Amino acid sequence: QVQLVESGGGLVQPGGSLRLSCAASGSIFSINAMGWYRQAPGKQRELVAAITSGGSTNYADSVKGRFTISRDNAKNTVYLQMNSLKPEDTAVYYCNALTPEVGYWGQGTQVTVSS
Repeated sequence: QVQLVESGGGLVQPGGSLRLSCAASGSIFSINAMGWYRQAPGKQRELVAAITSGGSTNYADSVKGRFTISRDNAKNTVYLQMNSLKPEDTAVYYCNALTPEVGYWGQGTQVTVSS
């Protein structure tokens, strides 16, 4: 079992920045990759960014150059630094941890970009 706790969401003006954190606990040795997904009202959940245990990253085209995923292995935490935020980035952001058997989800954190 893996437990994920997200933090860092909130309300920000367009052009602003936020950093999301996802702290993992439990069977963290089994995690192959971690990622951030988001779901806006009326839309499907989509991948925003992911990072493998080897450090490889990938991003959705819509966030390339603006968002950065990183991790702190000592703290078992993954971060999503979001810069130059746009209103269309408004969504609930979910942390995901992928193991060979199953994926785990956090509870989600709301990000609202509005003036």
